[in-house]
Amino acid sequence: MTRLFHVSDLHFGAEDRAALDWFAGLVAAEAPDAIVVTGDLTLRARAREFAAAAAWLQGLGRPVTVEAGNHDLPWFNPWARLVAPYRRYRALEAAIERPLGIAGVSVVPLKTTARAQWRLDWSKGHVSGDALRRTLALVAATPAGGLRFVACHHPLVEPGTRMSSRTRGGGRALAALAAAGVDAVLTGHVHDPFDHVHRAGGRAVRMIGAGTLSERIRAQPPGFNEIRIAGREFETVARTMA
Repeated sequence: MTRLFHVSDLHFGAEDRAALDWFAGLVAAEAPDAIVVTGDLTLRARAREFAAAAAWLQGLGRPVTVEAGNHDLPWFNPWARLVAPYRRYRALEAAIERPLGIAGVSVVPLKTTARAQWRLDWSKGHVSGDALRRTLALVAATPAGGLRFVACHHPLVEPGTRMSSRTRGGGRALAALAAAGVDAVLTGHVHDPFDHVHRAGGRAVRMIGAGTLSERIRAQPPGFNEIRIAGREFETVARTMA
C-alpha cells in the first residue's frame, strides 16, 4: 500500500508548534511514501517564515512536493509581488511544483495563485489558461494505468466549508482535468478537511481538501489527510490532533 500525507496551510508566522511536532512525529514513526503540501507555508511571505518552513520540511526526511498559496506571495512589497513573487521560495526550490511519481500514483502541480486580479480580494483562486495547459501536459506525460492526482492551493469548486475559495476558472479547469483522466484534486486554503466526489468532464473526480497545522483553525482542530492507495483504489483519512 502506498501512503501519502497531504498537509496544507502551515502558516509559519502563525504556526501551531504542537501540531507541527505531532505531524513530524507521525512522519518519523510511519514513514509515508511522500508528503504533498498544498500551499500557504507562510503567513506574510517573510524571508524568516520561508526559512523556518524550509528547515521543518527538510527535517521530515521524506519526498516532498510544495504548491504556492496566496499567503506565500509578498503582501507589503507590491513591486516584489508583481516582479518576483516567488523569490523567497528559493530555499525550497527543488520541491516547488515538483511532479512526483510514487508506486502507481503521479502527483502533478496546478498553479491557482495570481499576482493580481480584477477584483478586490486577491486571496481567492485563479486558474489561468497557461497554468491549465501546463498541468494538462504534465498529466498527459504520466504513466498509463496509474492514479493521477493534481495538487493546488485553492479548491476548484466550492467544497461547502466555512471558508470559500471562489476560484475563477476553477469549474472549467476541473472539467478539463477530469476529462484528461485525473482521479483527484488535492487542495488547501479553507483550513478544514473534505472529500467530495464531483462529476465533471463526463467522469467522477474526487475533490480532497486538507486542514491546517497553524493557529488559524476554522471548524476542525489542526490536522492533515492520510491518503491510502492500493492499486486503483484509494481512501482518505482525515487525521486530527487530539
